[in-house]
Amino acid sequence: MDDEFGPGNAGVIAATLVLPSLLETADRALEAGVDPRRVWLDVCDLQGVPEGRRLGRDLPVRDRAQD
Repeated sequence: MDDEFGPGNAGVIAATLVLPSLLETADRALEAGVDPRRVWLDVCDLQGVPEGRRLGRDLPVRDRAQD
């Protein structure tokens, strides 16, 4: 959520935006054990996040040989 909404807004959204399909905020839904993907997609629907940004930002592939 930080990547999409910024660190300041992400916390406010998670704590205050009630997700109609869950009748809970994102924070409370996660605390109750709801699948994080479902919570994220519900937030995206309500906030109008385009499909192309719902998977998060692209990160470089990590070289496992160096681990």
